[in-house]
Amino acid sequence: MSEQAQSRQQATQDKSGTDSGTFRAMLRTPGHNPLVNLISHLSITQMTLAVLVVIFLWQWFDAHYQINQVQQELARRLAEMDGANKANQTLVTQNQEVVRELGGKLGLLESKYAEAQNQRAALETLYQEMSSSRDQTALAEVEQMLMIAGQQLQLSANVKAALIAMQHADNRLQRLDRPALNSLRKAINQDIDKLRALPNIDTAAINMRIDSLVGAVDELPLAQDIHPREEKILPAPALQENAWGKFWRELWQEAKQLVRIENTQKRELPLLSPTQTFFLRENLKIRLLSARLALLSHDEVSFKRDLKTAQEWATLYFDTRSKEGAQALATLQKLAASSINIDLPDIGGSLEAVRNYRITHEKGAR
Repeated sequence: MSEQAQSRQQATQDKSGTDSGTFRAMLRTPGHNPLVNLISHLSITQMTLAVLVVIFLWQWFDAHYQINQVQQELARRLAEMDGANKANQTLVTQNQEVVRELGGKLGLLESKYAEAQNQRAALETLYQEMSSSRDQTALAEVEQMLMIAGQQLQLSANVKAALIAMQHADNRLQRLDRPALNSLRKAINQDIDKLRALPNIDTAAINMRIDSLVGAVDELPLAQDIHPREEKILPAPALQENAWGKFWRELWQEAKQLVRIENTQKRELPLLSPTQTFFLRENLKIRLLSARLALLSHDEVSFKRDLKTAQEWATLYFDTRSKEGAQALATLQKLAASSINIDLPDIGGSLEAVRNYRITHEKGAR
């Protein structure tokens, strides 16, 4: 291996010497410039050093140029970064101002929110108070309506008015729309069903008939004012009657007028003076008005008693064979046959339920 290396080194040196000799020979050729002459006097080492110096200088200039380029680029980048920093500082300043403004607005919103919360709490408290007060007012109204219904039944037995009052009470509870009031509505509806199950008595029609009778009392003819009906005398044919026959016939007619026998089918009563006639008619009106009051209170005993008395007076003192008398007597008979008795139910259960609920509600509100 060493011998091959030495042989290679010797060949290289021989070749280098041949090349340098050739190069020097070329430099010694006349006609070349002084630089060539200078280079011809340099050795290989000097030429290598010169080349290295040239390469070093070229690299130094290139590095210096690149460094200058990098410095310029760095300066440009620094300038850009400085501008960007200034812009960022401006944006940061603006953002800080916006943040401060937002902080102020947030504080204002927090104060407004706290105020709204306080107002909401106050409104809820007020609503609860108003709701409680409204419930109490509604319960008081319902209780008053039920009391009116009970009074209508007890005092005048007016089923229709009592039914209307109870329906208004049920509608008042329905408008509240509270599940807790369903038990009260159930009790009220049970009493309403009791009232609806009662027989329907046409009180208005009976009352109108009594009013018509009261208005017709002044027009009823009295029995003492009845006059006998005159018989029509048919004239006899003139050819069949002579003077004496006509005389005796007229005399007989005059004689029959002197005595009148009539069966009135009534017990004999003394004649009534105009004052007594006035009070008779007024007393008959009072009896009819008393029957109307008994009708409104559904007092069947008093109603029938007053109508029976009025019927007896009409039969006894008035001409029942006349058109007015016969019509009044027929109306009295129909009224006396009417039934106005009603077994009124007890509706105190609904009223008691409403009172108990109202008392419990008031205690719970306290």
